[in-house]
This record gives sequence, C-alpha cells and structure tokens, in this order.
Amino acid sequence: RSTSAQELTPRLYWPSPKGTKVLVTGVSHVSGDVFFDRNVPLYGVESDINVGILAYLQTIELWGRSSNFLVELPYSWGNTTGFVGETPARSDFSDFGDLRFTVTANLLGAPSMTLEEFLEFRAAPRPIIGASLKLVAPTGQYDSDRLINVGANRWATRLQLGSVVPLTPTWLLELEGGVWFFGDDDEFLPGAREQDPVYSVQANLVKRFRPGLWASLDLTYFDGGRQTIEGVELDDVQHNVKLGGTLVVPFAGRHAIKIGYANGVVTSYGTDFDQFLLTYQVLLN
Repeated sequence: RSTSAQELTPRLYWPSPKGTKVLVTGVSHVSGDVFFDRNVPLYGVESDINVGILAYLQTIELWGRSSNFLVELPYSWGNTTGFVGETPARSDFSDFGDLRFTVTANLLGAPSMTLEEFLEFRAAPRPIIGASLKLVAPTGQYDSDRLINVGANRWATRLQLGSVVPLTPTWLLELEGGVWFFGDDDEFLPGAREQDPVYSVQANLVKRFRPGLWASLDLTYFDGGRQTIEGVELDDVQHNVKLGGTLVVPFAGRHAIKIGYANGVVTSYGTDFDQFLLTYQVLLN
C-alpha cells in the first residue's frame, strides 16, 4: 500500500553485536485518509486500520561488516468508509498483508563486532555509512473484484543509502536517501496499474540516554509515484512531508517497548494520516 513507501525508520543502521536475535510483536493504529488508491471512484474517505506486527531480526556478517536480516509479517483489520459516486459505501477487512524482507549492511565504520567490541563502539561511536535492500512480496490477501485490499498484488523493492553522524557520544544525526520501485498490478479493478518510483530523503535526530533507552525526532520527504491506469497517466505525483517521533524504553534486561507517532505535515497527494505504534521486543540471545 502507499503507506508502506512512507516509513519513518530511525536507527536502521545502528549496529548490534554479532549473532544478535530479536523477536518483535506489536500493533499500529492508523486513522485518516488512508489505505485506498486515489484513482478509484471513492470520495470522502475515512479509514481506521489496525496492523498487527510480527517480525524477526538477526545480526549477520556480510564481507566482514555488521549487517542485519529482517523479516516482517503484518496482519491488518479495520474499515474504510466513503462514497462511490453519491452512494455511501463501507469496506471491512481482516487478513494477512504482504511479507517484507530487509537486508541492511554497514559499509563503513561498523565492522562485525563481538559484544566487547560493540560496548567500546557504543561508548565512542564512529560515523557509519550503510545500505539496505527491502523486498515486499505479493503474498497478502487480494481480491481482484474489490476496490480495497490488504495486499498490493505486486512486487516492490526499496534501495537505500544512509549514514549515522555522531554529533556527541549521545546525540546522533541519521541521514538517509532511497527509492521505491514497483511492479505492475495487472488485476487492478479499474485497469492494469503501473507506478513510477517514489524517492525519499529522511533525517532522524537521535538522543541516547543510557544503553537501550533512546528517543528520536523523525522527518521524511517523499516525491514521485505517478500512476498509469490502462495506459492513462494520472495527475497524482506525491510531494509529501511526514513528521514523527520514537521512544524506546528497555526493561528487565532483554526486553523493550517502542512507542511511535507519525503525521502527514504536508500532503500534496497520497495518504494523509495519524499513525500510532506500540511494539514489544525481546532479545533472544
């Protein structure tokens, strides 16, 4: 969906000790003008969407560098109301979304580290340059006879470069730039759909209070994404700004709670929403 291309992801390139394994569960609540495609005949749309999150992250070594592999499985339920022409309409949905796989590699500044080496790095962080590849597979629920679906019925790939710049030992500035590429959806109800790439830049200002306890202010800008339906090019280019914040609180040694919020500050086209996020993560080793 369009919201998947507009993620706020602080600490994406912060390293972890070799062999780290983390299990994440949680829920996200999104409300507003979301989860539908602007080229279908829906007007006055309001949505309330909940997304259950199950994810697994493992730190791996790629070419001697600190790297991560992440797999995510979302489950969405909620409703969308609006008008088809002048007729009121409502859609309720509940099903699994598209599987997501992400590989992140730190190219400079963060080699693969033992726990002792990581503790030294955390005390005196160095600049980092990293890259990531995210793949979204069309595994989610999709019915070609419905205007609104949980799954996107197309492949999507994000390529991203990022950096972590230590301003002080406890203040970090993260800068990221990326691009989403989308496959075609030949079963889209109004007609076969193509979409141009969506480009993004993101900045996160991170404050580390103590090990595991941190907060960030997150800002991102998205541009592009023009769609073509049945050969007709739409006037739907996005020029959107999202602002958010994140807080992570550790407890009982291996456990942590993450709280997040994001809002569309400027939305020229696409989704305009309020998003709340609450997740629980546990270190497995």
